[in-house]
Amino acid sequence: MGPHPAVAAIRLAVRRVLHDVLTEHQTDPAPDAHPPLVLVACSGGADSMALASALAFEARKLPVRAGGITVDHGLQDGSDTRAGEVAGRMTALGLTPSEAVSVTVGREGGPEAAARDARYAALDAAAERHGAAAILLGHTRDDQAETVLLGLARGSGIRSLSGMAAISGASGRYRRPFLQLDRQTVRKACVAQELAVWDDPHNSDPAYTRSRLRHEGLPALEKALGKGVVEALARTAQLSRDDADALDTWAADAETSVRDEAGALECSKLYGLPPAVRRRVLRRAVIAEGAPAGSLFARHIEEVDRLITGWRGQGAINLPGRVEARRQGGRLVIRQG
Repeated sequence: MGPHPAVAAIRLAVRRVLHDVLTEHQTDPAPDAHPPLVLVACSGGADSMALASALAFEARKLPVRAGGITVDHGLQDGSDTRAGEVAGRMTALGLTPSEAVSVTVGREGGPEAAARDARYAALDAAAERHGAAAILLGHTRDDQAETVLLGLARGSGIRSLSGMAAISGASGRYRRPFLQLDRQTVRKACVAQELAVWDDPHNSDPAYTRSRLRHEGLPALEKALGKGVVEALARTAQLSRDDADALDTWAADAETSVRDEAGALECSKLYGLPPAVRRRVLRRAVIAEGAPAGSLFARHIEEVDRLITGWRGQGAINLPGRVEARRQGGRLVIRQG
């Protein structure tokens, strides 16, 4: 008798990702390469515990080393004890190394963004420290739907609507095997395997935007529009990502054509580009001068765009990262001040 259907589904998703990692490793191996190490980022919740279990199971059948990292954000009493327990569970599954890493969460961008930034910084450091080829993340199709709705609420454009990529980060470090699986399937897999899971109280705390969306917003949408909203939003993410990738490629190609011999951006040539392409050229230029991509919002680029399309002699535009943009002599001058 085979495994429970939910268990089979999560294992298949992980197997496909591991085969991709192995193919990449064989294409460009290090001089004295060992089997690639794949880490799972595990909070102890159902999604990441199911992922940890599937990674441990599949890695035993492949030339892959499997380990796990749990991040203690220090935001709740006893979080260090809980992180140690999660590391112990990963060790029991056969994941080596399995470690708990503590971080200090700042304030910039709000509590959710600050915690995310601290977590990814810790995961990046762990990948470098252990020489990991990839880190698996347990985001599901439901998480993708929530991300699309949050992007829609921010009015951040098509890139924001594209949600989370299946592969992201430096050199494709982060992999999300569960983006095509719903949260219910993942939870069923945990029950079928009798995996101990921890439900983070922050996930049900209405003080957090994503929590309100999960427990109030999406159920209200499904009540009004019927079942299938999550699947439709996930499809929207993929279609938006395809469109955004195409526009980004267009913008990269167009950028050289709107610069003069000295490399300055010419306003008249920028004006002739389609708006979606022009705004991408501007965003690339602003980031190249030192503006942090994560702090650069649509409203910032719209203000810079008005220097091209609505020129009335306005002064410099101040942007994140102490970058400013001004129109001068028919050129768009962007520099860190």
